[in-house]
Amino acid sequence: MNEAAGKPSGEAQEQPAEITALSSRVVYENRWMRVREDEVLRQDGSTGIYGVVEKTDFVAIVAVEENGDLHLVEQYRYPVGGRFWELPQGSWESRPDAEPVTVARGELREEAGVEAGEMIEAGYLFECYGYSNQGCHVFLARQLSAAPRELDHEEQGLVTRRFSPAEVTAMIESGAIRDAITIAALGLMMLKGLLSGFGANGA
Repeated sequence: MNEAAGKPSGEAQEQPAEITALSSRVVYENRWMRVREDEVLRQDGSTGIYGVVEKTDFVAIVAVEENGDLHLVEQYRYPVGGRFWELPQGSWESRPDAEPVTVARGELREEAGVEAGEMIEAGYLFECYGYSNQGCHVFLARQLSAAPRELDHEEQGLVTRRFSPAEVTAMIESGAIRDAITIAALGLMMLKGLLSGFGANGA
């Protein structure tokens, strides 16, 4: 079993700040997020404000069966008013210190009803770093077996299905999959040689 926890090696090192916070205030907060507004100083001496959404890091799981099928979930996304297919993903706001691999295992079981004998962390991506500090740990799950689903109350209406790589490719092309993390995670897996069968030529 190959399980990685935390942010992967090779990540960009911390760099000197080019924008400095002069003050900061929380303007909104709930269980899932905190929104703050910072007064900032830029390199040229000018000042301004920066709105930042603080959210717990989350996980996205590429769960692959022996025949290459992938497990996707579909749910209604209220901010955009529609249902879309995407990878199983989520965060544990009540346990922000939980190891990413533990969260990945829990979310896969909860949403897709699947246990993984092997879980490999493939990378770490920022979702929307223009306004949020939230990042995503991307996992590859293999050696799968069925497990009871344990949906949260907020996930009512979520459904899950298996799709072939060709079907997933077609869904991305048609817009049935529009989730940026799902598309980025699949691309990352392909670049690292962990996933095949995608793209126009099935590469």
